[in-house]
Amino acid sequence: MSKSYSIAILGATGAVGTRMIDQLAKSDIKVSKLCLLASKRSAGKILVFRGRHLIVSEV
Repeated sequence: MSKSYSIAILGATGAVGTRMIDQLAKSDIKVSKLCLLASKRSAGKILVFRGRHLIVSEV
């Protein structure tokens, strides 16, 4: 049985956060839930992860 993970990325719209999302998408890690968090200014932005459109939430 393969494990799946719930993952939160703080600073999801920044340089490091977007790189983490890209690398996670390319990996074999099974993600059951991905929570994208950022500042008030970036809240509401939409990012794509493995074909799914996810809304960034405010920290």
